[in-house]
Amino acid sequence: MTRALDILELFLDGDGTLSAPDIVRKLQLPRTTVHELVTTLAARKYIVPVPGQPGRYRLGVRPYQLGARYAEQLDLAAEGQQVARSVAETCDETVHVAILEDTDVIYIAKVDSTHAVRMVSAAGRRLPAHCTSVGKMLLASLPEHELAARIPDGAELVAMTPNSITDPAALRETLAEIRERGLAVESRESNPDVSCVAAPVRDRTGQVVAALSISVPMIRWSEERRAELEQLAAKGAAELSEHLGHRSVA
Repeated sequence: MTRALDILELFLDGDGTLSAPDIVRKLQLPRTTVHELVTTLAARKYIVPVPGQPGRYRLGVRPYQLGARYAEQLDLAAEGQQVARSVAETCDETVHVAILEDTDVIYIAKVDSTHAVRMVSAAGRRLPAHCTSVGKMLLASLPEHELAARIPDGAELVAMTPNSITDPAALRETLAEIRERGLAVESRESNPDVSCVAAPVRDRTGQVVAALSISVPMIRWSEERRAELEQLAAKGAAELSEHLGHRSVA
């Protein structure tokens, strides 16, 4: 069983096609063993011959069917809560997972810090996207035409604090920086006493479907702490993405 799975995982790399000699070389297995496993996998439709390339195989329909069934069973909120809990246990700060709806974010998962001083929020809460790190991360992930439709040049952006961005042009500059970095930071833009960092969560197609953030009261905020939390947010978002079927390319 383990060797059969090792063979299937080889198809995740390169151009997605392999021959029996390729498998022998990569896994250092006997040719007779590889021949038997390849024959079995082909008979069960886990791999199929590549048309026009004798002796080469690609993944068949069976792995797709299994992956589709797995995707059907996924619950973003439940998966997000699980990962948020793990991240919060590491940093002991409040962790959120949020999705974008029009120009707002909706928090679908939340785990609190154990500190007496912490951010007060709740799953299900809705906030203007441009005032939050998760929201800016999600806005930055939109195609340009979709972003322009949601936030046109003349849009009136509400201010939650004196630090909130209210000018669409300034917001676009910020989103361009976020897009380049792959991380978002919000400093007292939704709460005068809190700063946040956020990273994108992707589904199996690579599309950004949510964002994971870590919120920190200003009394525990510093540039050193920010760098540490950015790495942790990115790691947590990558883990949640993996739960959703996304496979990052090294």
